[in-house]
Amino acid sequence: MFFAVVPPEQARRDLDAALAPLRDVPGAPRWNRPGRWHLTLLFLGQVPDPVVPDLVAATGPAAADTPAMTLRLAGGGRFGPARRPQVAWAGVDGDVGPLTGLAARLTAAARGLGLPVEDRPFRPHLTLGRWRPGRPADGTLTDRLAGYRGPDWPVAELRLERSRLGADARYVTLSAWPVG
Repeated sequence: MFFAVVPPEQARRDLDAALAPLRDVPGAPRWNRPGRWHLTLLFLGQVPDPVVPDLVAATGPAAADTPAMTLRLAGGGRFGPARRPQVAWAGVDGDVGPLTGLAARLTAAARGLGLPVEDRPFRPHLTLGRWRPGRPADGTLTDRLAGYRGPDWPVAELRLERSRLGADARYVTLSAWPVG
């Protein structure tokens, strides 16, 4: 389970077009489908079903305190060293301060419910793909996105999502809150 902001279709199409020349390059990661692209504000993993209503209730005030935001997907990078990269990502520009504040309020709400939360700083990004261990990997590939600047877009909503695994893998929206 995770909290996410989903870029609009236009922003995803623009980034997808920028990635087109990189998709089949030797050493490329296994790319995520653009329809699954999102900015994860807080990853919670498995949350017991009885806790979900309390999480939804605690999220309302965190979302309500969020001002209007305009973001843009910009640049690219990787997690992990160039020789053994793990995750390819696109960066985020614009009203990152309010986005970071929202992530902090979500973390506090989850901790207040006793949910385990990773103890590391929030780094806004959109995961583009992952390199498979043991396969050839070109960790410099995302450097080619350094000059990328996508269109600006207003953040419309915050979503609480659950991953559904299996043959029909997808995300299921459990709840959503307007932003701004």
